[in-house]
Amino acid sequence: MAKAPHTVAVYSDADAAALYDLLNPWDPEQWPGDAFYAELIADADSVLDVGCGTGAMLHWAREHGHAGRLVGLDPDKAALARARRRMDIEWVQGVAATMGWDTEFDLAIMTGHAFQFLTADDDIRSSLAAVRAALRVGGTFAFETRHPQAQAWESWNPSNVSDVVDAADRALRMWHQVEAVSDDTVTFTGTTAEPDGTVLRVDHTSLRFLDAAPLDVFLAEAELEVEARYGDWHRGPVTSTSKEIITIARRL
Repeated sequence: MAKAPHTVAVYSDADAAALYDLLNPWDPEQWPGDAFYAELIADADSVLDVGCGTGAMLHWAREHGHAGRLVGLDPDKAALARARRRMDIEWVQGVAATMGWDTEFDLAIMTGHAFQFLTADDDIRSSLAAVRAALRVGGTFAFETRHPQAQAWESWNPSNVSDVVDAADRALRMWHQVEAVSDDTVTFTGTTAEPDGTVLRVDHTSLRFLDAAPLDVFLAEAELEVEARYGDWHRGPVTSTSKEIITIARRL
């Protein structure tokens, strides 16, 4: 994720990682999506979290009795610094395409719509190939993407401002703004500011919104077979009103 250098120093990567944890607590009792993944993790002896961020999901799993191998992978140094507050989990800095694991995991997971950060076809192919290689035969890959039909980006505009207080008890104002929609890729900015609007940080992001059909082509190319597909976190089917495409694919 590229960041504007004149603002990032004001509200640092470490500040942003701490704020992310505060705004996105991982709690299966509160969030159906977290409960969905918690169930999968509980049934797997070895778990690879691709795009683990600050590691909240794996922290929770260990705290709640998971005794097997837990590995988190993420390119963000500041996020991993927070993840490494627990030393009984393996943490690796990098991206999916660079993974070198070979048939070591029962389950690989990408949560938080992390799959959508793979915007180029080659990035998707290389990442899926690496995920497949990391899985044991019969292992599963679980992830979700926002369904393009819901057009989630339409709400990403400055009129939807959030006022928050960060971990340092600092009042902040946050908003998003779409810069471009090109085919299935949406580029937008996320701004963190003082309550009076003084900008502290601007993050630039591009996300890809794949429908189920093209997504399945990539999975098939990687020899990952779709085992289950849901349109919501309660395992309902994908319908004309679904906001999510939740996929569980198995290594052949």
